[in-house]
Amino acid sequence: MPAEPNPLPDERRQAAPSVGFAALYKSQLGFVWRNLRRLGVPEARLRDAAQDAFLVVYRRLREFEGRGTLEAWLYSIVRRVAADHRRQIRRKDPGSPEPAEELSNEGEPDPEDQAARGEALRLLLRLLGELDDERRDIVILVDLEGMSVAEGATALGCNLNTAYSRLRAAREQMRAGLERYRDDEGRLP
Repeated sequence: MPAEPNPLPDERRQAAPSVGFAALYKSQLGFVWRNLRRLGVPEARLRDAAQDAFLVVYRRLREFEGRGTLEAWLYSIVRRVAADHRRQIRRKDPGSPEPAEELSNEGEPDPEDQAARGEALRLLLRLLGELDDERRDIVILVDLEGMSVAEGATALGCNLNTAYSRLRAAREQMRAGLERYRDDEGRLP
């Protein structure tokens, strides 16, 4: 029986990351989990969404070309998985609570610190939720994940100037949302 042909050209096979799936899973689970949450996946569905994301990673790991960072490639997968989960939620239960409203902060030692961190996280998720997808994506990659704007542009498949423009607009929109929050005496909108 002849060997099964490899569908990837030699140069693409060589560009695949040298790390195995188990090590990738272990090192990137936090990244995937954080960004699924930031992209609006409710707490109750994070485990399923992360599993879905890593199933895609497992199937496509050999296709990683190394043109950008591994995190940028992972983010493109996480973004699609999060969109699918949000769409499923809207289809099944259009009246479900907003993800920012159902956060729990178990395991924090200081109740005051826990309350402040929970409120800050809810505010961040609310402000991110007000952004359109393109703006939210670049803010998450650059401001929250610490990628350069060039890496974010590569991850999102957009022009560098477009990425800078989206980031500037997103920051302005989030600043305005923060001002609304302050004007409302610290109450979430």
